[in-house]
Amino acid sequence: MKKELCVLKECLLTAGALARKRQGKVSYELKGRANLVTQADVACQKAVLTLIKKNFPDHDFLAEENGLKNTGSDWKWVIDPIDGTTNYAHTVPHFSVSVALAHKNQIVLGGVYDASSNELFLAQKGKGATLNGKKIRVSSVPKLENALLVTGFPYVRERRIDGLLTRFKRFILSCHDVRRLGSAALDLCWVAAGRFDGYWEDALNPWDVSAGKLILEEAGGKITDFSNKKWTRLESFGAQTLATNGKIHREMFDIIKKDSL
Repeated sequence: MKKELCVLKECLLTAGALARKRQGKVSYELKGRANLVTQADVACQKAVLTLIKKNFPDHDFLAEENGLKNTGSDWKWVIDPIDGTTNYAHTVPHFSVSVALAHKNQIVLGGVYDASSNELFLAQKGKGATLNGKKIRVSSVPKLENALLVTGFPYVRERRIDGLLTRFKRFILSCHDVRRLGSAALDLCWVAAGRFDGYWEDALNPWDVSAGKLILEEAGGKITDFSNKKWTRLESFGAQTLATNGKIHREMFDIIKKDSL
C-alpha cells in the first residue's frame, strides 16, 4: 500500500493547494436550493482524477462532481474534491478535500486535508490514524451530558425541518453543547481527534464520509447507521451517520431511535 498512500497524499495536497489558491476568486452555481458547486470543485476533482488515472489506470472511482468509473475493479477511489462547498463559496475557512480507497467494498486508506489550517488526517486500515504524522485517538468523555457534539442538516430539508429541529432540540438539551460547521469529512476527523465526542447527520453520500469513517475507526471510534448497525455497502455510506468516541454511542442512539424521520 506504499504507492497508494503516496498517491493519496499527493491527491490531497494538490487539490488542497488548488482550492486554497482559488478561494474567493470563483463563482458558484446551485445544484439545489442549498447545494453549491464551484469552478474550484471541478478543477480539484480533475486534478485528483488525473493523478489516480496516471498511477492506477485500472482502478474505478466515485467522485462527487459527476465522476464515475465502474468497471468492476476490486479497487475504487471515493473522492470529494471540496467538502464544505458552501463554506468555501462564502470564503469561510472550513472546508476539506476527502479521498478514500476501497478494496472489495472495504475502505483501506483514507485521507482528509484541511487546506486552511494545513491539517492532514490519514488512516490505513489496521494501522491507526494520524494528524500531521502524529497518532490521534477519540476522547474519553463517558457521558452524553458532558459531550460536545457536532451535526449538519441535509440539503433537502423543507418537508423534514420540524423533525430535524426536534431531534436537534433533544440533543442540545442532553449534552454540553452542539456545533454545526459544514464539512462532514472534518466533523468525523474532529471526533477522531477528540475535539468532538459525537456526530450525527443523515442524507450524506459516500464521498462525504468514506475517508472520515476509516480515520474515526482507526482512532478508536464507532460509526453506525441510525439502527445502530455497521455500514456494509459502500454505495449507502452516509445515508445515516452516527459517529462517536464509542462511550456515548448508546445514549446518542437512544435519542435518535425516538424519531421517525
